[in-house]
Amino acid sequence: MLFLITALFSGTVFAQVVEVEEDLRDHKTDSVDGWKTGGMFSLAFSQVSLSNWAAGGENSFSGNTMINIYANYKKGKISLDNNLDFGYGIMKQGEQEVRKTDDKIDLTSKFGRKLSKNAYIAALLNFKTQAMPGYDYPNDSVEISRFLAPGYLLFAAGYDYKKGDWLSLFFAPVTGKLTIVNDQVLANAGAFGVDPIEYDPTDSTTILSYGKKSRMEFGGYFKGMFSKDIMENVKLSTKLELFSNYVNNPLNIDIFWENTINMKVNKYISLTLSTTLIYDDDIKIDIKDSEGNVIGKGPRTQFKEVFGLGFSYKF
Repeated sequence: MLFLITALFSGTVFAQVVEVEEDLRDHKTDSVDGWKTGGMFSLAFSQVSLSNWAAGGENSFSGNTMINIYANYKKGKISLDNNLDFGYGIMKQGEQEVRKTDDKIDLTSKFGRKLSKNAYIAALLNFKTQAMPGYDYPNDSVEISRFLAPGYLLFAAGYDYKKGDWLSLFFAPVTGKLTIVNDQVLANAGAFGVDPIEYDPTDSTTILSYGKKSRMEFGGYFKGMFSKDIMENVKLSTKLELFSNYVNNPLNIDIFWENTINMKVNKYISLTLSTTLIYDDDIKIDIKDSEGNVIGKGPRTQFKEVFGLGFSYKF
């Protein structure tokens, strides 16, 4: 699936470069000053109900909602782009309690001053976290994440290449990244890359320092965004973020890659497929054997896919 999306993205960008008609359309859009606001709300459900079903199975219910809101401003050489992405999903299967399947809050604000037709000097502020506690199911008694645990605050300054409203390539050689773990239990465990609790080497019951609730990094950052109709009633949106810590292992690049394909059935019904890939060398994840036993910890590629068919409304 990830390979298909990558190929689709690459082919689409190449095709758009040679379309003179799109360049003229972008020029027209770029000439309009003032605020431009809007967004999209989608809500999808699925249900399975079984009674005396010989083949077996369990009753299940799931729901997922996604909200995207933007507020962009342009006046002369000044531009301000604001975007909020929110997603939340739940599932109940059989006798199990309701479990969370999706949870994200992603807020970005970017200020730019125009240098030439498509070039801007820009500064970006990004904040990411989640709304509700998360658990390592089937263990639902110990929280492994919650609001602001983790939370990520990033500030970057650099160069932004923009083409209309559908393409942005932002390069920032000066970037500060703050990781927040606002939970002492998780901080003591060194979750999400913060410094863990430190004990006296001669007395394991004596605490020298508690786990840090934050971690600051300085490095370079890239953010690429593409969002456009690739065919009638089909829109592809992709966002790739890369961060390199200059001070500690600069070649171990943090990756955040998100893709969304929205296929419109009619005015209010749509099909949505989204994928998220994350790699962060500082996040240590349990490594389990074939029987589910934890045999170690280490950085792992994280992947999430969300598929939904339901109500969709643009505003």
